[in-house]
Amino acid sequence: MPRLYSFFCPFLINIKMNIIVIALITLGVIAAVSAVILFFVAKKFHVFEDPRIDEVEAALPAANCGGCGFPGCRGFANACVSADSLEKLNCPVGGNETMKKVADILGKVAVETAPTVAVVRCGGTCDHRPRTSDYDGVKHCFIAHNLYSGESGCSYGCLGLGDCEVSCEFDAIHINPVTKLPEVDEEKCTSCGACVKACPKLLIELRKKGPKSRRIYVSCRNEERGPIAKKNCEVSCIACGKCEKVCPHEAITISNNLAFIHDDKCKLCRKCVEVCPTNAIVELNFPPRKVKEPVSPEVELVS
Repeated sequence: MPRLYSFFCPFLINIKMNIIVIALITLGVIAAVSAVILFFVAKKFHVFEDPRIDEVEAALPAANCGGCGFPGCRGFANACVSADSLEKLNCPVGGNETMKKVADILGKVAVETAPTVAVVRCGGTCDHRPRTSDYDGVKHCFIAHNLYSGESGCSYGCLGLGDCEVSCEFDAIHINPVTKLPEVDEEKCTSCGACVKACPKLLIELRKKGPKSRRIYVSCRNEERGPIAKKNCEVSCIACGKCEKVCPHEAITISNNLAFIHDDKCKLCRKCVEVCPTNAIVELNFPPRKVKEPVSPEVELVS
């Protein structure tokens, strides 16, 4: 047996080596053919991408927040390059300065837009909106909204569980532990709109920041009739119509038992704030009102 093994061993080794060599040659041929096929397929289906897309993307703030309405900064850059005009395109994070850079790269004209900021249209703090129940479920607004109407009689009010806070990538909105309402840091807010989408009650909206960051808006979304709304929340809008009548600029309309102030028409005169019986209209960043001194009775002069 040892002699037979020593006799056939060289032949067996040669056969194994031949198999390995054949296998390597076969794999090499397959790889080469595949590479040639892939090369021609790539040439055939090659999609040209404008190099300016990379330039525009580099000029963007790289927030990838989706506030522009496109999937990330790359998608927005592609839209800017493809569009005939930048009129309807805006990067809310970068603002007018960023859009000017984009316009310079593309040789187009950037349309300036008024800066906006997120506002919370609910003033129902724990003091103004008595609690009628206690929620002990998952601490997410979206889930709670689908399970019940809220811990108070107002089914339109803020749930206070912080979905808006979690959604904000810029640390610009937080739930006040005392009032249980979200508060917006306007210095950090980029108007990306993430908190707007996150709120299941539709209480957050983007409004014009206004000159010197002064804004006036109705901090309520309750569409119930006046007496019911007032019973459930002391600062709810009761659709009395006083604000609409006193506004000299026709900036206020009432629909579905709720007043709304149009920021594109509002001149910040604050007359509506003075006549609102429930203090549902909020004024932000205004100087203190001057206290009117009582007028003394005229003294009759004796000639």
